[in-house]
Amino acid sequence: MPHADAAWLNMDQPTNLMVITGVIWFDETPDWGQVRDVVAERLVDAFPRFRQRVVGGVLPGTGPHWEDDPRFDLDLHLHRVSLPPPGDADALRALVADLAATPLDPEAPLWQFHLVDGYGNGGAVITRIHHCIADGIALARVLLSLTDAEPDSGLVAAPAPAAHDRGPLGSIVAPARGALSTVAGAVGALTRESIEVAKHPAHLRDLATTARSDADALAKVLLEGSDPATPLKGELGRAKAVSWSAPIALDEIKAMGRGTGTTINDVVVTAVAGALRSYLRHRDGLVDELTAFVPFNLRPLDEPLPAELGNRFGLVFLRLPVGIGDRRRRLNEVHDRMRRIKGSAEGAVSYGVLDAIGRAPVPLEKRLVDLFSTRGTAVVTNVPGPRQTVYMAGTPVTGVLVWAPASGGVSMTVSIFSYAGRIVVGFMTDAGLIPDPEAIVAAFEGEIEALLRLKRPLTTAAGAPAPDRKA
Repeated sequence: MPHADAAWLNMDQPTNLMVITGVIWFDETPDWGQVRDVVAERLVDAFPRFRQRVVGGVLPGTGPHWEDDPRFDLDLHLHRVSLPPPGDADALRALVADLAATPLDPEAPLWQFHLVDGYGNGGAVITRIHHCIADGIALARVLLSLTDAEPDSGLVAAPAPAAHDRGPLGSIVAPARGALSTVAGAVGALTRESIEVAKHPAHLRDLATTARSDADALAKVLLEGSDPATPLKGELGRAKAVSWSAPIALDEIKAMGRGTGTTINDVVVTAVAGALRSYLRHRDGLVDELTAFVPFNLRPLDEPLPAELGNRFGLVFLRLPVGIGDRRRRLNEVHDRMRRIKGSAEGAVSYGVLDAIGRAPVPLEKRLVDLFSTRGTAVVTNVPGPRQTVYMAGTPVTGVLVWAPASGGVSMTVSIFSYAGRIVVGFMTDAGLIPDPEAIVAAFEGEIEALLRLKRPLTTAAGAPAPDRKA
């Protein structure tokens, strides 16, 4: 098992399982027999990891590796369940939360699907796949390979997503810009493993000119201070809570972005920051900034996924300006911070750090992960889905969300998923610290409504930033 994948395997702990959780819902019930056939052909047959189990190293100094499960049975990974009455969105959210707190069987391939009946007039599929198999961006592509552009496509191999299908939120998950330099001493040892990952032909730069930026990025990854104490941080329990927003029309956010000179991603992240601001204010815990870990894709999205999958991403640190009350000024600040991140080597450097962590003895690795995770409060993933409606086993997909796991002591993971002209934002939280993520969702929806009313540019006629008004 590659060291970066082993790092995610060993990060598992009862309070934060390293399992990527997804939910796909439908307005009509799929033919579950056809769904099983699709999973067999496009998931299990196409990607060997889904019929392999993890076996630990036998000799000292050896790590985990993959082997075919001699007792593999697809039907043991597909579970039929029914929602209790009234079978509404709250019931589906409660089921997602319960499953998110349930460990996978370590003696079997590390994944499971729950095929859910009784969700209104339709159904749902809840997917759970361990992070050591692949990163969330790759697994979102895997899940979408189970769908078709037409309802009667039949069982044919699904095409890999093309470059032009990256979607409106692709800016933060684009391939890393810039190649890494090998800096001296121990610093160089941590970054070497990520050099080849970062060398995408479209983004090569002269190594000599990137040494300073790489060193700065590494310093940020390794030396950033911890987030302040807030009601969002504390001792974690095992239970999870889940909620998500109503769909938001993408065209409205695009129009708002054009009017303010910002991107769709800027607008949505600004609304997330505003929602966390509101939540903290009502709990007397407001601070100036919170740090979000944002996965940064290092795999070209215009190439097919390798059969062995794996993790090819880094993490960037995005400081959310929750202390800024004026929405226009907060949007401006998020826009500037996102722009700086896109041009940095931080994502590729952090991949090298994760690889190095995966080489460490497990007790040391867990200490490093705990130290690393104190620097942030939430994981925020932006995954671009298809722009048009897609079909699973002939049934139109209504909505999709995919949550990355939170590691160490991080209490919240946020999923931003764009699909068929709409965006849905979901929050998965530690139920002890944040028992009411629906309050954050309500605040997020209010923030989006307020932001959509901003039509003027971000600066005044004189070019000065708009004044800060408490909101």
